Amino acid sequence: MIETADRNAPLRSDVKKLGSILGEVLIHHGGISLLNKVEEIRETTKNLRKEYNEEIYKQLKEEISQIKPPLREQVIRAFSIYFHIINIAEQNHRIRRFREYQQEDDGVIQPASIESAVAYIKENNFSPEVIQQIVHDLSIELIITAHPTEATKRTVLEIQKRISLLLRQLDNRILTKKERRKLDDSLFNEITALWQTDELRHRKPTVMDEVKNGLYYFDKTLFSVLPAIHQELEEKLSDYYPDIKWEVPNFLHFGSWIGGDRDGNPFVTPDITWETLQLHRKLALEKYDEALVDLMKRFSQSIERVAISGDLFEAVEKEELHYLAEGEAWPVEGEVYRRKFAVMLKRLREVGKSSLGYENAEELLVDLELIRDDAEKHQPANRKLKTIRKVIRQVQLFGFHLATLDIRNHSGEHETAITEILKVVGIAENYASLSEEEKLKVLEKVLKDPRPVTLLQEDYSKETQEVLEVFQMIKNAHNEFGRRSIEVYLVSMTQSSSDLLEVLVLAKEAGIYRLHADGKVESHLNVAPLLETVDDLIAGPHIMKTLFEMDVYRSHLTKHGDNQEIMLGYSDGSKDGGTLTANWKLFNAQQEIHEMAREYHVGLKFFHGRGGSLGRGGGPLNRSIQSQPGETLGHGVKITEQGEVLSSRYLLGDIAYRNLEQAASALLEASAKASLQFEHKLPEPWKNAITQSSDAALKKYQSLVFGDKDFLTYFKQATPLGELGELNIGSRPMSRKGSQRFEDLRAIPWVFAWTQSRQMLPAWYAAGTGLQSFASQGEESVKTLRDMYANWPFFHSTINNLQMALLKADLQTAKEYLYLVEDQEIAERIFGDISEEYELTKAVLLQITENQELLDHTPNIKDSVSRRNPYVDPLNFLQVELIQKMRESDDHSEELLTEVLLTINGVAAGLVNTG
Repeated sequence: MIETADRNAPLRSDVKKLGSILGEVLIHHGGISLLNKVEEIRETTKNLRKEYNEEIYKQLKEEISQIKPPLREQVIRAFSIYFHIINIAEQNHRIRRFREYQQEDDGVIQPASIESAVAYIKENNFSPEVIQQIVHDLSIELIITAHPTEATKRTVLEIQKRISLLLRQLDNRILTKKERRKLDDSLFNEITALWQTDELRHRKPTVMDEVKNGLYYFDKTLFSVLPAIHQELEEKLSDYYPDIKWEVPNFLHFGSWIGGDRDGNPFVTPDITWETLQLHRKLALEKYDEALVDLMKRFSQSIERVAISGDLFEAVEKEELHYLAEGEAWPVEGEVYRRKFAVMLKRLREVGKSSLGYENAEELLVDLELIRDDAEKHQPANRKLKTIRKVIRQVQLFGFHLATLDIRNHSGEHETAITEILKVVGIAENYASLSEEEKLKVLEKVLKDPRPVTLLQEDYSKETQEVLEVFQMIKNAHNEFGRRSIEVYLVSMTQSSSDLLEVLVLAKEAGIYRLHADGKVESHLNVAPLLETVDDLIAGPHIMKTLFEMDVYRSHLTKHGDNQEIMLGYSDGSKDGGTLTANWKLFNAQQEIHEMAREYHVGLKFFHGRGGSLGRGGGPLNRSIQSQPGETLGHGVKITEQGEVLSSRYLLGDIAYRNLEQAASALLEASAKASLQFEHKLPEPWKNAITQSSDAALKKYQSLVFGDKDFLTYFKQATPLGELGELNIGSRPMSRKGSQRFEDLRAIPWVFAWTQSRQMLPAWYAAGTGLQSFASQGEESVKTLRDMYANWPFFHSTINNLQMALLKADLQTAKEYLYLVEDQEIAERIFGDISEEYELTKAVLLQITENQELLDHTPNIKDSVSRRNPYVDPLNFLQVELIQKMRESDDHSEELLTEVLLTINGVAAGLVNTG
């Protein structure tokens, strides 16, 4: 094993090499003056980070302000591209470290690996029966979303991927000088291409652009990586428990919101969703086509050499006559497997086109398993045919639908449609004005009546017609693509039980939910609430309890195995109440809803709507899983994977594998611990501590965000909020209904704007006041907080995320944004409060962790942040100056706007965060 002190030496070498090549590129395209200017700024900011000097700081700002076009844009791009190559180098180093572990002796196990989880189970003497039950119950669903879309263009991602591959090849120690020179030349060419590529989108992506961007990751990595994760678990279980025949179920799935998320996005129409489903199927069929062609090449066994089943032989002869035209059959009669594959390829290529095609993926699965079972008769028992088994696993995981598409819409849309429909048929004159109790009675009556309430000949408003069309589209999708294509309908801003029953009524009108005259119930769509605000989280247990006590809802739930999905929104809860309060309310809501549901014998799957950034619940997948209440993992866990993290997690196969392995390992270990059935109640001192801290934090947070009449003015002026709308990274509007109200502003631009200005306020503000309010009660209170940090994964993760947020924030740089605020009294007053809270938060975090500096326990992360900071600072300075020019002079020239957007892209790349 490489000594710790030297572990990052190869990373430093890569950064130096790539930086040197970038320097050559800068000289070629901008002359030595460009390189000298960039180096001069870089050295100055680097030295300022080591030892702050007010005079040098002012000189640096002055020097940057003197840079004029076209040099200014080149300087911005130089720093931005440097972040891209740092990101590539760091990802490559992660792969390098991962491979080093693979090369170690058997006694060395990589932390957070699948093997480490299996080893933990073995060391703790879990019985094979318990292990099999744990494995059987494992379930992780990761849902890719488009908001915010990856800020980096696909073309740039492709270049980054090629650079990463070249770096990996350069690690080969037996390369010849000629081979190494060739790779170095290729690196130069790729970094040159990166410089010569326009990194900005010149139009907003359409929804279909976003769909294709999401499918890119299925095509390039996920289709291969998911089966590998399952195979790894199967192999490690067999290694540690060789006497047991293990069959690992398909526990890891990917779904998508892209093309199905209607909430606030007027461009997601029923037609767009249908087109999305078609593209999903198209890619799945293409991947299977490639796989079958490959299998046909491999399965060359002849009846002259092996005894192939007579039943298979006869079946193939009949199928050839039925499915194949003249000349389409495999020409060698004795190569029965290849003859079978020829039939399978024909049927696959006819899916969705003619009656000759497979009706569903299960039929393809049967054929693959038939060949596997027959071919493995000729293998030793311990030698499985891994290639065909991988394809079988892919068909089981991806079907013909590729990724289950969730449909989401705002509760208000459903209420408006139901109000109009019920008025037309005379059931309720004004449904929306009824009390919650009256609404439930009306909806229950409609659901218990087998007759429809919509009139085919009636002209509804355009909005109501589209809501109805969505449900009809879901019905059609189930018929065309199978029920796995759309399984869940999510209700945004769920505030009452009627919000879910309204969706059931709409599903009833499309025939997705039906009550037959004989009392039999059909239900083919799960309805899930999305609890977003702090108030909604508190109301969550009552909302679900009311539904669980209604016969009509329980009948629906029975058809889904008495399992209820509940989504928890991290973004709006944090925007509404601050990060500490939101996270505690989310944790507490899970426990309370889980405890209540257990009384009704209902299983719960919590869907964690986490963002990519810290201010929206972001962080590594494994930490997200570990920080949940252990008892809530039994029915699986579902987590969003936001557009901004897709490239960092799934662009490269090895990184994708490691990311998913860590998630699988965390869930396996957490599920094993939960299976011990110990009392899950929090120690009372812990609960008191977090409750008191949360209450104090909420008061502090809301006193600024909602209590200060000038806060919104400060936020809009002291951040690049207005300019973000020009950055074409997503199809969805920044605000609901085009409103200027704070309540309607989406959490993504809220976080994105604070991140750009380096204040990072949503990720940490008010947590210090909250924690300090408890810590100040005495040494025993401090001891309690330290005990919580050491022994409670949720609190440990919360504290570490706060440390990360403070480390990424930089108030010295953030102070520059005060110049953008028209009223300097407002700027100084509010920034003064933010600065004071920052120092308080830092002090109490260090007190709890007993560290000298933030994140002392994770030197790699500290190094990464410090490696970036000297390069982010100049971009921030330039951003402030350019925005000031735009706002003061109304100068919206293309050149100036482009430069502003380039700084936004650069800061996002440098901090590895958008919203």
